[in-house]
Amino acid sequence: MIEVHNLTKRFLLPRGGELTAVDDVSFSVAAGEVYGLLGPNGAGKTTTIRMILGLLQPSSGAAAIAGFSSAVAPDEVKRRVGLVSASAGLYQWLTVKEMLLYFADLYGVVPAAARDELHRLSRLLGIADLLQRRCATLSTGQKQRVHLARALIHRPPVLLLDEPTIGLDVLGSQVIVEYIQLLKKEGKAAIITTHRLDEAERMCDRFGLMHKGKIVREGTLEQLRAETGCASLVEMFLKLADVGAMLPGGAA
Repeated sequence: MIEVHNLTKRFLLPRGGELTAVDDVSFSVAAGEVYGLLGPNGAGKTTTIRMILGLLQPSSGAAAIAGFSSAVAPDEVKRRVGLVSASAGLYQWLTVKEMLLYFADLYGVVPAAARDELHRLSRLLGIADLLQRRCATLSTGQKQRVHLARALIHRPPVLLLDEPTIGLDVLGSQVIVEYIQLLKKEGKAAIITTHRLDEAERMCDRFGLMHKGKIVREGTLEQLRAETGCASLVEMFLKLADVGAMLPGGAA
């Protein structure tokens, strides 16, 4: 469903030279699988997501969603992706119902199907009693539920979740965990980026650990524990300061 092959992005620096933000990254995500793309600030996660979405052209390599190239057919890619981002806002003066139907229309969903999906998501995400309220009146947790519904209103096969739990309390974060279970049940392929590693352990099936633009380890939590000798993702990231210890064969 999601295929990334040797993806690389270099930026020219103002005073000459280049910065390699993403360096020969490859991974795939199957339908019904949640992949955690994890790493410290500056690791290259967001740049990778932007290239997958077709918002940024790679220097080399390729990414594809459902067989459509992110570089060649970015509009087809966007039609098949739902994006959940902590930086995304809501249209404050629209009601929740108006906003969700507006986004469905943007994606070309026929009105009858959009209304059916609105009612289905309202029930699943517990926002039925919010539909007639203006978005400006919602609490942080309520807004997050609406963000989740907006990402699914056009029934995309792929979800990208960029720091979805930032600013949420324990109950709000649990909504995200339950949302991930819904995505798996519906056979969606998903990528999550997050700094909350304890939550990542609960939500993701496999992980790609990024450091300085490279994926230095990849696998299930059990595989990563066996390979690194660490019990948790937090311990693994503390080891990222010593990249040579993380790379196969101990090579730097």
